[in-house]
Amino acid sequence: MLKPILLVEDNPNDLELTLIALEKSQLANEVVVVRDGAEALDYLNMQGAWIKRQEGNPAVLLLDLKLPKVDGLEVLRHIRSTQSLKSLPVVMLTSSKEEQDLLRSYELGVNAYVVKPVDFQEFVKAIADLGIFWAVLNEPPPGSMRFMRRS
Repeated sequence: MLKPILLVEDNPNDLELTLIALEKSQLANEVVVVRDGAEALDYLNMQGAWIKRQEGNPAVLLLDLKLPKVDGLEVLRHIRSTQSLKSLPVVMLTSSKEEQDLLRSYELGVNAYVVKPVDFQEFVKAIADLGIFWAVLNEPPPGSMRFMRRS
């Protein structure tokens, strides 16, 4: 079974655009959507509403930086300090171009930092490129499953 993509996004417009872009990239992975950092941590730790979800980490976490309840940097800090989550690929998908956000994300161990393009076509291409990178180019740790493209 393919691992899901976990998308953490609180902005309804950005969420819709990201889901459209992921669909256009034709990845077969399920996309699980959570709306804030606290729910993301519940999902990752299999607690709260996610206590009965299928075991295992997502294939990749697409994480917004500015989130309600727990921000993206705190989610990232938790992931990198939790043994069972350390190898989870995390892509910060944000509208923030602030240097301090970029530096802090990399200091905490983010795998990639992508600034959301304003133009829809550019956004779709950026998300599709992310999908292709994680599906085709990235070599996951032994024992984890890759993405699969729909034919």
